[in-house]
This record gives sequence, C-alpha cells and structure tokens, in this order.
Amino acid sequence: MPLLQGFRLQNKVAIVTGSGSGFGAAIAQRFAEEGAQVVVADINATAGEAVASTNAANMAFHKMDVTSAADWKSVVEAAFKRFGRLDVLVNNAGTTYRNKPTLEVTEVEWERVFNVNVRGVFLANKAVMPRLIEQGQGGSMINISSTGSSRPRPGLVWYNASKASISNVLFSLPQSPNKPIQHTLSKLEANGKKATKGLAAEYGPHNIRVNTVCPLLSGTGLFAMFTGMEDTPQNRERFLGNVPLGRLTEPEDVANMCLFLASEEGRFVNGAEMVVDGGKCI
Repeated sequence: MPLLQGFRLQNKVAIVTGSGSGFGAAIAQRFAEEGAQVVVADINATAGEAVASTNAANMAFHKMDVTSAADWKSVVEAAFKRFGRLDVLVNNAGTTYRNKPTLEVTEVEWERVFNVNVRGVFLANKAVMPRLIEQGQGGSMINISSTGSSRPRPGLVWYNASKASISNVLFSLPQSPNKPIQHTLSKLEANGKKATKGLAAEYGPHNIRVNTVCPLLSGTGLFAMFTGMEDTPQNRERFLGNVPLGRLTEPEDVANMCLFLASEEGRFVNGAEMVVDGGKCI
C-alpha cells in the first residue's frame, strides 16, 4: 500500500550533515515535512539554526564539524537524547575548490577536500553503525556524491576522486601511451564501486541499507566554481546543451531521491548509485 504524503518518514529520526544550505537544507526540510524528526547538523550555526527554525516541531540544530570524531559522537548522542533513536543518516556535507589545472591545487585545498568528503564519511560510519546495530531495527545511510565520481573531468580531479572514494573509488588518471584513457577509465569503473557497495554488503545482514545519490551541479551559486566558466546565460546554455532535460539539478530533486531511499518505498534498494542529473551522464 502506498504511504500517504506527509507520513512517509513518520516515527523516523534522521541526521543530515551540511544541512544549513543547498542540498542538505532541502533534504532536512523534506524529511521533516514527511514526519521525520531531523537533526540539522552544520558547521555554520547561523545557517543551521535558520533551517531548523523553519520547522521547529520536527527539526533541531546541532553544530558539528564532520572531520571531528568528537563531533560525530556528540551529534549521535544528541539525536538519541532528544529523539530516543536514529534511523537515517545523510552524509551531505562536502567541499571543493574552484575548477583549475590540477598542478595549481594546493596541499591545503587537497587536504580540506579529502578531510571533509572522505574522512567525514569514515567517521560517520564509525559513530553511527554501532548504534544502529545495537538498536536492532535496521536503518539507512545515504551518501551524497556527484556525477563527477563516475564522469571525471579535467580541473576538478581531486574533488572527483574524493567523491569517487565514497561511491566508486574511481580516480582520474593520465592517459597511458599504451592504453587509451577510455580503456583505463572503464577498467577502473569495473574494479571500483567499492565504498558504498562494500558498506551495503557488510551491513545489509543488519537490515542497514547504504546508497549513494549522485547529482549534477545545481544553480545555487556554484556554476563558476564547478565548471571554471563565468556564470553567464551563454555559458549556462552551452553547458545545458549536454543535459537532455535541459536544466541543472535543483535541491528538491536530491531531497526527493533521498526521501525515497530513506522511506519504506526504498526498503529493498541497497548498494545503489542513484544518478540525479537529467540524463547528463547517458
């Protein structure tokens, strides 16, 4: 029987990281609309509190840095203390650097990207999985990745690699004179898809599902950073010429996919990479 709108996450508790803005804010708000109790977790207290205030009955803010093991312990304890349980974790917090030649990426930028995008998910797994197993009622972990994890492009090599570590473990490598780049990428894709799929296989027997959502870039002020092009109508038209549905990802698109994966409607989906890109990666 289809679940009634507004009740698809009734009696569920979720933590959504990086939920002070963008995709994370939309995910947290959508979950709350569907009956979930949501911990809005963000390093920016002003932004996070503003999101939580839009539905104070169902959302509570908790300041955290996803690269801190202590903060992960704190946010999980906060969820159990306030709401009594935990069912869903959305690892949405992420960062990048402006699209530029790889040799111009600094060590500081590289470390920040891998600390937030990879270490953050590692620490999430360490903090959340034992509690879900102990609780004994299953659960859902959703990792927000990127279309760049499977379709890497020049200029964001290390960002793409960090996202691929979560969904594909697919790295952008230079072309070998003996092996065309497409052969190299195809081989890596065939051997990749480890992190989310590995977690899904390991925790599936506990009825804990782990899936990844891979969105195209959104129009929330990041066009220039991700494409390396000035955000002009002409450049957007050029970019969207390769998107069959003709637009960028909207936060609600990602929120709706996460809602499906977190709800009973997605109860048999495990280890999947859900691409939300309007057909860009076809």
